[in-house]
Amino acid sequence: MASNPSAPAQQPQISQVPDREVARLSEGRRLLNTFFAPSKTFTDLRRSASWWAPFLIIVIVSTLFCYVVDQKVGFRKVSENLIQLQPKQAERIDSLPADQREQAMRRQAVATKMFSYGIPVIALIIYAIMTGVLFASIKFAANADVKFKTLFALVVYSRLPQLIMSLLAMLSLMAGVSSDAFNIQNPAATNPGYFLDPSASPILRTLLSSLDVFSIWTMILLAIGITCISKVKRGTSFAIIFGWWFLLLLIRLGWVAAFS
Repeated sequence: MASNPSAPAQQPQISQVPDREVARLSEGRRLLNTFFAPSKTFTDLRRSASWWAPFLIIVIVSTLFCYVVDQKVGFRKVSENLIQLQPKQAERIDSLPADQREQAMRRQAVATKMFSYGIPVIALIIYAIMTGVLFASIKFAANADVKFKTLFALVVYSRLPQLIMSLLAMLSLMAGVSSDAFNIQNPAATNPGYFLDPSASPILRTLLSSLDVFSIWTMILLAIGITCISKVKRGTSFAIIFGWWFLLLLIRLGWVAAFS
């Protein structure tokens, strides 16, 4: 008696979608994506929290900026311009005898030059403090899992857009812009405070200077990055970043009101 042919054994299904590894970004790609596709760079920071490449660029641009300022303006003039923006200090120095005034200005010029060239080292300290504050804020506000070293790398990468302001300032100085009103603390026309007359209110200048295109860009990158390296919601990230910005602005305004 012939038996019915048995149905062919069912083969286990093989997934039609191959496993995909997350693409690893090169350092060059991470730098480029910071400007054009920041989420890709910041997501890649979870794989590697390396920050040497952006920091090296920061060091190079900062050093070039100081050199151009020294050649085109001079740190004596830089110091004089800064003092003119602080009426109380300017009045105090102007009241000194001529020889003491000259010594004070010379010391001020040397200190300004040393501080300017030392900015990259000072920046590392500032980045570490910023990272600590943001790390504590993320833990407190969102109870999110984030690594300190990853957050530090994010802080360094987010500073890259501000280098554009330094490059613009160098170009304007090399093009022959007048050094009479050059402000090394606000060297390019990227915020409303840049256009104020030196005799304008220091409080108003501080307020308007805080509305800087590249500073705001940096804060947006930080907020996006926090979302990418942790599970913090984007709204919470923006609230943390701009909340700290607003608090620091109030502190700066209070400081200026007290000492300018």
